[in-house]
Amino acid sequence: MVSVWPSVPPGRVPARRLPPQPALPRVKVLHVITRFIAGSGGNTLVSAAGMDPDRYDTWVAGMPGGPLWEQARAAGVGTVEIRHMRERISPWHDLMACRELTALIRREQFTVVHTHCSKAGLIARIAARLAGTPVIVHTFHILAAHDGLSPARRRVYLALERFVRGFAHHYVAVAPRLARQAVEQRVAPPGRVSVVPSAVDLSTIPATESVEVRAELGIAEGARVVGTVGRLVPQKAPLDFVRMCALVRRQEPDTVFVMVGDTTLESEGLERETRREADRLGVPILFTGFRDDAPRVASTFDVYVVPSRHEGLGRALTEAMASGRPVVATAVNGVPDLVEPGATGLLADPGDVEGLAEATLWMLRHPVEAGQMGERGRERVRSHFAPETMCSALDDLYSGLLGLPASSPTEEHTVAQHARIQRTA
Repeated sequence: MVSVWPSVPPGRVPARRLPPQPALPRVKVLHVITRFIAGSGGNTLVSAAGMDPDRYDTWVAGMPGGPLWEQARAAGVGTVEIRHMRERISPWHDLMACRELTALIRREQFTVVHTHCSKAGLIARIAARLAGTPVIVHTFHILAAHDGLSPARRRVYLALERFVRGFAHHYVAVAPRLARQAVEQRVAPPGRVSVVPSAVDLSTIPATESVEVRAELGIAEGARVVGTVGRLVPQKAPLDFVRMCALVRRQEPDTVFVMVGDTTLESEGLERETRREADRLGVPILFTGFRDDAPRVASTFDVYVVPSRHEGLGRALTEAMASGRPVVATAVNGVPDLVEPGATGLLADPGDVEGLAEATLWMLRHPVEAGQMGERGRERVRSHFAPETMCSALDDLYSGLLGLPASSPTEEHTVAQHARIQRTA
């Protein structure tokens, strides 16, 4: 997959002094995602906006709605909202979404179709195959078949993923353990999975605590804060977080607890249940709802907790570590690839509320060691999770699949790339 070709020599004459030159064809790439929202949607947006515009013409297609569409257009990314795309299984809408995507891919003649998430990944891989797309790539942000499903549903999801596994020419996983699990589940062929860290825009994340946030939230100066960021959905296990907080409060009654994140129409009942459980246990928790500055809020946490039952890696986790937060997380999927006990954080088993509480109390009672782990986590994320790193890896992947030599970005391209990514923030 490596092409050897002499690099382009430095230009001798400025472009403005040359006669008009023909525009050379670019590699046309379509990213397809189910819901174009934070998390995997943020990864997809950076994957599209951060590529060299002289080399790539990037588009995104997905379910209508969400705040990222306007950001994509502002960054110069082509956008198509697929009218029939749905998050849940809906045979009629799924068939129509596949027709929409097939027509789009045929009309625009994409060279690469890069799919994301389980639902869009299934439909778009079929559509790309039907349209005869030369290169098809799929990214695992999380696995469709996980332990949180009923056995029957898990078998159905596995069967569907295995049905389309031969439709992609290469696979990407956002963490090493996630890649291994994809191969073990036989939803990706061995030897055809690359690990590419899911980038975050580090320029928007405080490197240290943002002291103004505590005053904005009404948190007393000097109070110790334990918090989490994530939508109130079953995957994020908000009830586990509340119950963990109750155990911590028994021993550290002055601790302040914060939950940042909104809910979905399907999980409004879970939000009500979470609030009732906090009242029942007598735990005062500050529910902030959706915050577009969630990384800034999380930068004030003395301990950042991830209670998820399943999680590919967790974009909010990466952002929290980028600001040096001491982390306590459940050992699910790719999380242990980033949170290493004693080095960058502490782990507990999924669903182990007592284990989460014990690890959180340890962090609160050992602030020097917790700070050192937070510092190492910050160094790790800021050195490996920059958008330029991810986009360079994707460029190498696409180039290898197309037989092209790796690109050698100029300083002007790097500046332009950074500007395009900034327009997505």
